[in-house]
Amino acid sequence: MRIGVTYDLRSDYLAIGYSEEDTAEFDSEVTIDAICDALASMGWQVRRIGNVKALAEALVAGERWDAVFNFCEGLKGLAREAQAPALLDAYDIPYVFSDALTLALSLDKSMAKRVVRDCGIATPDFAVIERVADLRNMKLPFPLFLKPVAEGSGKGVNAKSKVDEPAALKRVAAELLARFQQPVLVETFLPGREFTVGILGTGEEARVLGVSEIVPKEHWVGHGYGFENKEEGWQDKVAIVAADPASARAAGSVALAAWRALRCRDGGRVDIRNDANGRPNFMEVNPVAGLRPEHSDLCLIAAREGLTHRDLVVRIMDSFLKRNPQLGARLRVAA
Repeated sequence: MRIGVTYDLRSDYLAIGYSEEDTAEFDSEVTIDAICDALASMGWQVRRIGNVKALAEALVAGERWDAVFNFCEGLKGLAREAQAPALLDAYDIPYVFSDALTLALSLDKSMAKRVVRDCGIATPDFAVIERVADLRNMKLPFPLFLKPVAEGSGKGVNAKSKVDEPAALKRVAAELLARFQQPVLVETFLPGREFTVGILGTGEEARVLGVSEIVPKEHWVGHGYGFENKEEGWQDKVAIVAADPASARAAGSVALAAWRALRCRDGGRVDIRNDANGRPNFMEVNPVAGLRPEHSDLCLIAAREGLTHRDLVVRIMDSFLKRNPQLGARLRVAA
């Protein structure tokens, strides 16, 4: 049984001139090695494909696989995470993690918030700014929090992101519009505790794996879990600890409802923040969450729950094989 692995390798993009922040969502060799080793240990014959362009070239050349572990983030466009799944759908090749619709929807934070809000799930009030002039029609009360509408890994979130008055709002919105060339999400700032929830499974079978609380330390930057707090030296800025049981239940309930509303599959994370009354709110979802051993939030949650990195990949694959039982049967025969 053959499985391809698609991914964006950070070092490849750094080598051609992209910055550390540009490449924050991309993967290390350590991550890809660990994923491929886990898949091989399950009996799969692993083919490392690479990014979406490498995938397209391989497909056009006639190469096929029984399945693909799709770990591509994509480089360009507001639907970049949907590019590899859309290609795989066109060639009728099953793949791990969410489909093109969910990945396009979830990358745009405002669109994801509209869906979860329509499903009755709490999320901060928000507006989307496509140009500075749009601020004239915005009626949200201060303080506000600004971020690019379609970035991950805390890109664009820093000490300036929380604004308390109109001049700062205009200045930060203009900076983000110019820098990221995409709309800006403006949200009501929530002053409460912050959590990230690991989820495994699909639909009604999805379950909360565990919940981490994001606790600022002395060198924490700004008012959110942004790029500077996530990169090298993060241990001096943030403590990632197990949430207390009551908070874990509350955050996990909101996260699981959002996961199902957005039709996410197999495994990932949902970020939650409490409002001034301690009520958990959906912030965003990461349906292709990082899997770097001993570093990524989902891996830290798994380790705390007693799972090795291989165990985590196995659990993700279990969900995928439940969705594709014909592959599970063939894999057992091949073993």
